[in-house]
Amino acid sequence: MMTNQYALVTGATSGIGYELAKLLAKDGYNLVIVARGQEALDHTAKELTEAYHVEVLTIARDLFEKDAAFELYDLVRGKGLQIDILVNNAGQGQYGEFINTDIYREIDIIQLNITSLVVLTKLFLIDMVDRGKGRILNVASVAGKIPGPLQSVYHGTKAFVHSFTEAIRNEVKDTGVTITSLLPGATQTDFFNKADMLEAKNIQEGKLAEAADVAKDGYEALMKGDDMVVSGFKNKMQVAMSNIMPDEMVAAKVHHQQAPEESSK
Repeated sequence: MMTNQYALVTGATSGIGYELAKLLAKDGYNLVIVARGQEALDHTAKELTEAYHVEVLTIARDLFEKDAAFELYDLVRGKGLQIDILVNNAGQGQYGEFINTDIYREIDIIQLNITSLVVLTKLFLIDMVDRGKGRILNVASVAGKIPGPLQSVYHGTKAFVHSFTEAIRNEVKDTGVTITSLLPGATQTDFFNKADMLEAKNIQEGKLAEAADVAKDGYEALMKGDDMVVSGFKNKMQVAMSNIMPDEMVAAKVHHQQAPEESSK
């Protein structure tokens, strides 16, 4: 099914973003894929073009940088493209006790997970509201629903993403634009390697969701115009339990789950 429409996906060369890009291409959406590395972008574009016969444009931008999201929007507009679907997927975390972690890396993570997402959402949402149609998927996390010792800044950023998404969804509910929040749990991606989290108990045990399954849940919710989706039964139960348990108890449980394997025994 060819749509002659364009979807923009950040963090599109691996993990959940890559799987979402595949689903969009399969349904005939032309793509603008964004990541930091041009080589990975070119490889992904070639793969998606050959498999699904859609147009795939690549834009290498480092969304850790302050002005990158504005530059990305200007580049897309400069190409005369109309973005019908925006997928804000790019995000990172950092593992460790807050007093020991690198504050400059955490500032970068806040820039990527929050600031760049807010900029892209605002700029493309204005265009969508003016047209009276469009879809946005913001990749939050079940981490945003629970306190996260050893990943305090990451959990905090994802709490922002989900709350922000629900709020602006309400603001534009009568405009023809839908905004959906995707809440995955621990997923088999490169996230944990980048976060220096490979020694955590929950990662060592290997109980991770498949990125393709998470993407499918998010894509279906996006296309139905749902407000949010928690991906996976186990994660749905975790969120439900966190809603009735005291935060202190939830934090202690998460701390145990995310502690280094040896210290959690």
